[in-house]
Amino acid sequence: MPANPDLKSEQFEARITTVLRQRLGKNEKAAKDHDWFAATVLALRDDIIDRWIESTSRTHETEGKRVYYLSLEFLIGRLLRDALSNLGLTDEMRGALREHGIDLAELEELEPDAALGNGGLGRLAACFMESLASLDIPAYGYGIRYVNGMFRQRIDDGWQVELPETWLAHGNPWEFERRESAYRIGFGGEVVMTPGGARWQPAEAVEAIAFDTPVVGWRGRRVNTLRLWTANALDPIKLDAFNAGDHVGALVDVLRADALVRVLYPADSSAAGQELRLRQEYFFTSASIQDIVRRHVQYVGDVRSLPDKAAIQLNDTHPAIAVAELMRLLVDDHGLEFAEAWDVTCRTFGYTNHTLLPEALESWPLPLFERLFPRHMQIVYKINSGVLKQARDKGMSDGEVSAISLIDEGGNRRIRMANLAFAGSHSVNGVAALHTQLMKTTVFADLHKLYPDKINNKTNGVTPRRWLQQCNPGLTGVIREAIGDAFLDDAMQLSALNPLAGDAQLGHKILQVKRANKAALSDHLHGLMGIRLDPDAMFDVQIKRIHEYKRQLLNLIETVALYDQIRSHPEIDWVPRVKIFGGKAASSYHNAKLIIKLAGDIARRINNDPTVGDLLKVVFVPNYNVSMAERIIPAADLSEQISTAGLEASGTGNMKFALNGALTIGTLDGANIEIMEHVGRDNIVIFGLTADEVAAGRANGYNPRCIIEGSRELRQAVEAIASGVFSPDDPARYRGLMDGLYDSDWFMVAADFESYSQAQRQVDRRWQDGVGWQSTIIRNIANVGWFSSDRTITEYAREIWAVS
Repeated sequence: MPANPDLKSEQFEARITTVLRQRLGKNEKAAKDHDWFAATVLALRDDIIDRWIESTSRTHETEGKRVYYLSLEFLIGRLLRDALSNLGLTDEMRGALREHGIDLAELEELEPDAALGNGGLGRLAACFMESLASLDIPAYGYGIRYVNGMFRQRIDDGWQVELPETWLAHGNPWEFERRESAYRIGFGGEVVMTPGGARWQPAEAVEAIAFDTPVVGWRGRRVNTLRLWTANALDPIKLDAFNAGDHVGALVDVLRADALVRVLYPADSSAAGQELRLRQEYFFTSASIQDIVRRHVQYVGDVRSLPDKAAIQLNDTHPAIAVAELMRLLVDDHGLEFAEAWDVTCRTFGYTNHTLLPEALESWPLPLFERLFPRHMQIVYKINSGVLKQARDKGMSDGEVSAISLIDEGGNRRIRMANLAFAGSHSVNGVAALHTQLMKTTVFADLHKLYPDKINNKTNGVTPRRWLQQCNPGLTGVIREAIGDAFLDDAMQLSALNPLAGDAQLGHKILQVKRANKAALSDHLHGLMGIRLDPDAMFDVQIKRIHEYKRQLLNLIETVALYDQIRSHPEIDWVPRVKIFGGKAASSYHNAKLIIKLAGDIARRINNDPTVGDLLKVVFVPNYNVSMAERIIPAADLSEQISTAGLEASGTGNMKFALNGALTIGTLDGANIEIMEHVGRDNIVIFGLTADEVAAGRANGYNPRCIIEGSRELRQAVEAIASGVFSPDDPARYRGLMDGLYDSDWFMVAADFESYSQAQRQVDRRWQDGVGWQSTIIRNIANVGWFSSDRTITEYAREIWAVS
């Protein structure tokens, strides 16, 4: 990429020195590593600001429509390398820092991962923000500026320990505090009737303050805004209480406000935890909707034209209360009639669903919701009345009407947030073709019957800038040498690699890059964990949130079976494997934490068994995050995408692995199906039950005990785990986990074991066919350009948001 002619290395060097002295108060000798990092960011940021202001001005001048993306998570990762790469200034910055004896790559490692997300949902939001800027679409992302966010994971004796993630310990040089963008957020109180209509009088309130981070698009075409909210108490101290000696009680309002932005996903196993989660969701949603309406009225005027200038996308159900909040503002503050306000609201919102798990579709106890948001409760009742009337007028049955209701009238009355988001949006999209189809037939079957034109599909994507160009520069260089630079601007152009799939020289170069990435990861993990890995072994990777439906347990049981086979049959020419796991378990998710412990126990036993040597190693990498993914994914040979069919909405890790030349082993679930369609059935390893077969098995009385007892390999592996072979210090540790497989096995681990085991041996044979393996990975790289988030965002823009 050509360098920016206006910013040479010497100009950067001078700017960094000036920033270090005049803004950080340090000279070169006194500056510490974090000072150099901050000075580098601030020097680069000055150039970004000019583009940021120009982008915003251009939107105002053209009276363009904006996209507003509301998400409780933004897993943005490190920003320095991303911004430098997208601006084409990496070489200039590297040269400038070299003048001071500073290595840019080492400096980039100092940047903390912003603890603003958990997994795929948050990383998708970050990819979308980057693609929106790259496609020159005006956009704001809205979320929470968590102080600690998602916990930092430490593994103590194999157990997950949650620690606060102190990502703001050295400040955040990327952000700008916008104290003028402040909004009052209320809770509780009562609704009073005035001559002008209903008026909510909250019993308590906090102030939301905006912090803006610039999001730089590819080649600097546009810089958009990620606006994150922090909470301030309206009265920071109660002086009378303080002076009376109640020094802690005097600060209770500060502590209550701080709790709103302290932690992502506070445990909701207690009533207090549930209430905090709901308060968090309303806090950021209300601030965002107030900000959007204020901006529209300021620049356009008539609030009725909001849908023409604003497209608000709800990323899952977390911001679903936005529907009721916008209605409140339109009716109570701007005087619209309810029906007109509802029309404006529905034309403004779109809702993205990310799950088919009924328990993951948020709902809140009605008494809690009504206590915190009495006016919103009135609005929800009125919306619900209209929705149910539509259903009855359409002749729907009582059962269908009950399923459609925004309020679950069962024993524990609850507000169904997914139904609220569905009813209040003009578009409801799934994130993979299978997921979208299942939405129509399972969780939203009745709502789909009432609103048959709302559900549509937008298969997820990932930004190829971060997930190929930046994380894998070696592979990027080989591809450029082979097919030129067109794919840098359009990932679909990777298809030019297809005619070269049989090119032995190209395949050799790609494998050389892969081995170098594996060696780098091995060195990193040796320094981090003390384990030595063979970069010539197959790196078999499953990195994702720990959840039973993602079936890390299936992988671990097959690992135990493979371990037994290697010991029993030393005469076989086994393929050396390194099994790499990573991911966090929700703090209150007992089985997920137990699976992490099991991975550690299996690793300890296998890695110290001289009879298997380097034929099999198992590693659980602690504190998996974006930066760790950027190391692991380019080094992966095999991508494990093995969820129970019908339960993974899409997945995006599957796309990143394939883009970096890994073979996928997976079920016909989520986006695996579309990856198979693009790369070809011969270039992916598919196993297991289909979603229809899973549903049929459950309906017809699935008997996992019979399957386990009928499979010698599976039975031996399960019995070994259950009897304490891997946990001699506590032989009963995994008995309950294994009993769950015998008694119910909801996630079909036993049902898919035999197929999975056979698929793994197929992978072994493919690995041993070096020429065939090279061809397969080239075809994977060549045919997954369609899974760029640029393509996904283009579809959203054209088919949902009506922006160009």
